[in-house]
Amino acid sequence: MAVQETFLGWYSPYGAVAGLAVAAVTRHHRKNAAVAASGGLLIGVLGWLLVPLTVTPLAHGHFPTWSVDAIVEAYPYLVADVLHGGLAGLVLSFVSVARHLQERPEPTRIVIVGGGFGGVSAAQRLERLAVRGAPIDVTLISDSNFLLFTPMLAEAASGALAATHISAPVRSALSHTRFRNGRVLKFDTGAGTVQVRDELIPYDHLVLAVGSVPHSFNLPGVAEHAWTLKTLTDATRLRNHVLALLERADGEPRSDRRKQILTFVVAGAGFAGTELIAELFDLVHRVRHYFPGIGADESSFVLVHPGQQILPEMSAELAEYALERLQARGIECRLGARVAEATPEWVRLTNGDQVWTSTFVWTAGNRPGELVGAKALETDSRLRVVGLDNVWAVGDCARVPDPDGGHYPPTAQHALRQGKVVAENITAVLRGREPVAFHFRTIGLLVALGHRTAVADVRGYRFSGLAAWLLWRGVYLAKLPGMDKRLRVLFDWTLDLLFPRDIVVTRTDEVNR
Repeated sequence: MAVQETFLGWYSPYGAVAGLAVAAVTRHHRKNAAVAASGGLLIGVLGWLLVPLTVTPLAHGHFPTWSVDAIVEAYPYLVADVLHGGLAGLVLSFVSVARHLQERPEPTRIVIVGGGFGGVSAAQRLERLAVRGAPIDVTLISDSNFLLFTPMLAEAASGALAATHISAPVRSALSHTRFRNGRVLKFDTGAGTVQVRDELIPYDHLVLAVGSVPHSFNLPGVAEHAWTLKTLTDATRLRNHVLALLERADGEPRSDRRKQILTFVVAGAGFAGTELIAELFDLVHRVRHYFPGIGADESSFVLVHPGQQILPEMSAELAEYALERLQARGIECRLGARVAEATPEWVRLTNGDQVWTSTFVWTAGNRPGELVGAKALETDSRLRVVGLDNVWAVGDCARVPDPDGGHYPPTAQHALRQGKVVAENITAVLRGREPVAFHFRTIGLLVALGHRTAVADVRGYRFSGLAAWLLWRGVYLAKLPGMDKRLRVLFDWTLDLLFPRDIVVTRTDEVNR
């Protein structure tokens, strides 16, 4: 018993030492107090098996038996080890946390304005850098609480996809970023603040990722009478409008009036306009059998574009294929003309043509959000806004120079990479290093033409027809944020193949302009 008491006197601190070791290893991370406590407890139990039951008998010239009697005799040491190990690990972990909080400098406040691809990408990258020890505090401010997957917006407008399935809540995408749902009214670089409603939010570094809004170039009547396609609200309102027009045309006795109601004009033959006119064509023709008062040839679809080639971003070969496919389906493409004026009943073109229509959609121009003014912010190659300290810009609101002397295009794939680079550059500046220049080569361009047809240019490899359509769907399905959204979209696509589209008008108060 004397030997046991002597041994207990020097052995009891073993658990405390074990707890200290575990706490030192786990250090100051948030969930590691429990890890340190349980680790110290476990090492204490292992030490009990090793020392009292094994080393002590050997030191006294006895072979270890690990019998029940030996375990009962050594039981006090087990209690000592568990208490010392667990409690020491827990206490010392809290001490480590307190010491770390005292030594840690005040975190750098980074405010991101905009919840699109660029802003969310920057916040996600900053979260990862914060986990690695970067002393930063990140706030993202956006007037919508979701990230919109804009490449699928035309399908939402045609009813092929549910609008909510192509959007992901920002809060679920960012677990360690403060999110503020509101519109930034202005920012003050001198005071280092942004204003949301009546509140001033301070920042040390500001990232502007406000995207773009439709720009009508002050053409008469365009802003007042044109539909747009930039938001989920735009998509759902346009779908309701088209279906309401079909209801109206079904009961219209005058053929000239039905013709006007069923004429759809889209200005701009870029990605958005080309995909939209194809989707509107699919929507009307796939639900026309519900409306017996509408003849098979009474609907018209007109795509207006100032250039001599639609899809100017694509190669001439693919653009010509796309034009042929649209025309073969009955879509009229008026090239070399611009919209000059719009009213609720007609659109006049610069070539003198006047198109009678009840649906005119404008996709021919965009400008940065109101926060940054009429022109995009000029940045250097490292994404810093020229002339402003600690202000960075990414996405559609930024003019980022490329190595060829031009500027990077305002596409989602560029905004995503710019968001990551701006996060890396801000942390580099905080650590006293030079930020790096943004370099990115476009991976590919994909455009859906409706009716299981598309064109694609991926790293110089060109596809068209069904193969390009499958590639379009596969790529964008993989890019959707969140497995639940991918499954919902895949389910929508499957239903769209098997059943006619829904013709329910969900909001009758917003179908008339």
